[in-house]
Amino acid sequence: MQNLKIATAQFENRSGDKEYNLSVISRLSAQAAAQGADVIAFHECSITGYTFARHLNKEQMLDLAEVVPDGSSVRKLTEFARELNITILAGLFEKDEEGRLYKTQVCVDRNGLVAKYHKLHPFINPHLTPGDRYVIFDIKGWKCSILICYDNNIIENVRAVRLLGADIVFMPHVTMCTPSTRPGAGFADPKLWENRQADPTSLRQEFDGLKGRAWLMKWLPARAYDNAIYAIFSNPIGMDDDQLKNGCSMIIDPFGDVIAECRSFDDEITIATLTRQKLTDAGGYRYIKARRPDLYGDIIAQPHQSEQKVVWLNEKEK
Repeated sequence: MQNLKIATAQFENRSGDKEYNLSVISRLSAQAAAQGADVIAFHECSITGYTFARHLNKEQMLDLAEVVPDGSSVRKLTEFARELNITILAGLFEKDEEGRLYKTQVCVDRNGLVAKYHKLHPFINPHLTPGDRYVIFDIKGWKCSILICYDNNIIENVRAVRLLGADIVFMPHVTMCTPSTRPGAGFADPKLWENRQADPTSLRQEFDGLKGRAWLMKWLPARAYDNAIYAIFSNPIGMDDDQLKNGCSMIIDPFGDVIAECRSFDDEITIATLTRQKLTDAGGYRYIKARRPDLYGDIIAQPHQSEQKVVWLNEKEK
């Protein structure tokens, strides 16, 4: 199996401005293709914008959403992929013929739609329908999957797609710098973003602290390490509606090491070369083979009734 060069991107999207967001996706995809990338991955709802959707009613959501793959945005992504000879993963809100709404990540190449995935645990808007299945697809001989944002916090999801054969898991997010019960969590002050040219140090400290990257590094490398996968994390930078996001899109190898990361405050890409040997050299490969599902298969499969609804909070709603 040949090596695969993957780019992951960060950019400051505009809420509801699909034309602008697609223009940035096109520009960054061209940069990635010029640097030899086979694939580029963008964040959750990178086409439509994300956090502003918490204010929308169902009719507004239906107006924003598109059918997949025949909607205009996926057609444009396919045009970009064909022109640049690169595979592109990006996100949007999807609607079906029955009026159901989904949080969707699509993968397209020069021939059109390769795969689409519905977020299993959506919560930004009450009218979203949870997905009900995993997806496994092929990119140049590599088995891939997609898990969107909160889906990756449920550790069984990552193990499930690994057991289904995934070597690469694309993990589009809009995350960090939000309230939580964990120590150190909270919003980042938008004034730090406005003042980033004059005082980049204060912004970087906020982004890299427990509100942001330090929290991410508590768990994300473990998903890659435990499952011997490549984790392709994509996240926006800058203001998403009224919330500041810290980017740090990164690629983590099966050893749990960060091998590429966006570290500027700009729209940016970073690229890593994925090699097959790491998949079998990593400890997680041996751990999976040592599993004893006869001991805990029934335990893990027990139903669990959630007692908490997950929502993003505004400061005024806290």
